[in-house]
Amino acid sequence: MTQHDPEQTSPWGDGSAADPSSGSSVATTPEGEIQTGPPTAALASSSTRQAILGALFLMATSAIGPGFITQTANFTVQLGAAFAFAILVSILVDIAVQLNVWRVIGVSGLKAQQLGNAVLPGIGWLVAVLVAIGGLVFNIGNTAGGGLGINAMTGLDAKWGGLITAVLAIAVFLSKKAGMALDKIVIGLGVVMILVTGYVAIVSDPPVGEAMKNMVIPDQVSFVVITTLIGGTIGGYITYAGAHRMVDSGITGPENAKRISNSSVLGIIITGVMRFLLFLAILGVVAGGAQLTGENLAAQAFEHAAGEIGLRLFGLILWAASISSVIGAAYTSVSFLTSEKTSGRTRNILTVAFIAVSALVFLLLGQAPSTLLIVAGAVNGLILPIGFTVIIIVAWFRRDLLHGYRYPVWLASIGSVALLVCFFLGLKSLAGIAALWA
Repeated sequence: MTQHDPEQTSPWGDGSAADPSSGSSVATTPEGEIQTGPPTAALASSSTRQAILGALFLMATSAIGPGFITQTANFTVQLGAAFAFAILVSILVDIAVQLNVWRVIGVSGLKAQQLGNAVLPGIGWLVAVLVAIGGLVFNIGNTAGGGLGINAMTGLDAKWGGLITAVLAIAVFLSKKAGMALDKIVIGLGVVMILVTGYVAIVSDPPVGEAMKNMVIPDQVSFVVITTLIGGTIGGYITYAGAHRMVDSGITGPENAKRISNSSVLGIIITGVMRFLLFLAILGVVAGGAQLTGENLAAQAFEHAAGEIGLRLFGLILWAASISSVIGAAYTSVSFLTSEKTSGRTRNILTVAFIAVSALVFLLLGQAPSTLLIVAGAVNGLILPIGFTVIIIVAWFRRDLLHGYRYPVWLASIGSVALLVCFFLGLKSLAGIAALWA
């Protein structure tokens, strides 16, 4: 498989910019001209690095959405230090899942819906529809989170904030260099979220020792919480965001297996670091005796920890998480509903429409935003086992789809265990999801 510049004719790399069978690549020069033929080493290396960073941060920032923040705040208040165990379990499952998803999709060079149809005709489109529906539900929550973030920063009504978030996300995909904008924005937003949350975690002075103890010996365990975390971190569209971006960037094939796997783990580590920092920031406030009540618990926690500036910083984090997730949900959902034959212009229109519909539903919906965010994560946790089953079948039995690549038995094995865990947790969460919505 060849590697080509992700900033070609469209943000998706629709196949019109490079011929996989030609042995040459198409690259964009600094002046914006299209350059064909073998790329220079520097250009190829630079474009590959940006594509990899863009893919892993797309996965991480898609996971670090407003639902992620709302879930972490609510469950920290609910479970206290015991929430550390749920975080650890979710991260371990996330790694097992993403290692397999990225490896299978990356080595095969086929997106999840293509793999599904190759395993059982029609199943790929079923997965595509489920992911798109889940992505739409999550994106309503993402838009709601954007509104809450802007409200915390400026006091502006949350509905207006959500609308502004959607308009800015649409602007990214209307850009002539949407692919470059996509990669740079998700990387920048991810770094900002981690740095700001780290500052608040230090200021809140959390009981780190108690958290570490509960990580391995928890005072209590909640299956609903663990399932919701998994659904919010790798459920639905989030499972495939980074892997599909890698395919669109042309970094595929058995020769890139190690690079693909390393990127998937790094993306999960970034997500895990953010989750623990946010957990510690809120735990410090709760352990200090503060009573957090109402709808926006995370905002209250940040205000308790750092005063007025803490509230504004929370707004920044929540908004950054929201807009990056709006972008990730739209990009990945549309990647499921289109093929390599779909033109870049059509994909742009579909992506803009996806974001616009999400914003419209949010404006019309009467459901409380924080409840919507939690339910969206739980719903995606139920979708996960279906698509992941296809990945595991390919890993064990469809070497032909992997270009003859001998899939590591240990990796397929931990993926199979993770699949069983996902099914088990999904069944356990059914009653809990109904309770959350009620």
